[in-house]
Amino acid sequence: MKITSFTQPKFLSLKESQQHKKAGEILRKIHEGDKTYLPLYRSIESWLSLLPLDLTSPEQLSNRFHYHLSLAKLSCQEHRLLHVRHFDTPSDIPFLPIHIYLDRLRSAFNVGSILRTVEAFRLGTVHFCPKTPTPFHPKVQKASMGASSLVPYIESADYTELPRPWICLETASPSQNLRNFPFPKKFTLFLGNEETGITKDILIKADTIVEIPLVGSKNSLNVAAAFAIAAAEIRAQHINPSL
Repeated sequence: MKITSFTQPKFLSLKESQQHKKAGEILRKIHEGDKTYLPLYRSIESWLSLLPLDLTSPEQLSNRFHYHLSLAKLSCQEHRLLHVRHFDTPSDIPFLPIHIYLDRLRSAFNVGSILRTVEAFRLGTVHFCPKTPTPFHPKVQKASMGASSLVPYIESADYTELPRPWICLETASPSQNLRNFPFPKKFTLFLGNEETGITKDILIKADTIVEIPLVGSKNSLNVAAAFAIAAAEIRAQHINPSL
C-alpha cells in the first residue's frame, strides 16, 4: 500500500506497529521537504489522538519521530535519523596539509563517519584505496551527514606516492603513545581494514606507528572511533604547537 493512499478505516485496520511505522515514514517525507504529505500526517494525528505537531520545533519533531519508531518496535541507526539540528554554518578554516589513506576499509558507514570527522577538524585530503567505498556510495553519503561533498579526496589512490612521514594508526609493535607523539605539519596517516588492520607492507614501510592508550579488556577500537580520537589530537597540536 502506498503511504499516500490511506483512509481512516484502512489505517486503523493496521496493527499498531504498522500504523506507527507508516506515520514515521510520512513524517520523514515531510521533514525532507515533501509537504504534500502534511495533510495525511495531520489526519493520522487525529486518528491516533495525538496533539498537532509543531514542525518548526526540532525537539518536537525528533521526539515525535522516535515515538513512532518505539511503537513500531524499530531501532534507528545514526545515518537514518532526521538530523533536525540546524546550526551547521559554512567554515572558512582551511584544511590542513595532511593526507589520510583508507586502506581496504569495508564499511561504508565507517568511511562516512571518517569523512565527517575530517571535515569537522578540517584535517586534509582523504585518499581511497581501490577496495574502499568512495564518497559516491549512498551509505557513505548518509553517514557523512553531508561532509562527503566538502572534504577533498582522491579515488583509487596509490599510497606509494603519498608524502612522508607515513604514520599508521594501529595496534602493533613497536608503537608510540598517540598522546605523546608530536605530529608534524605535513604527513600521511594510514587507517586500516576493520578486521585485519593496515596492510603489512605499509606497516613495514611506515616511519611511525601510533597507538591509542587503552586500559580496558578490549585492545582496539572501531576504526572510525579511533580516528576521531586521533583527529582531535592532531587538530589540537596544530592549534597550539606547544601541546
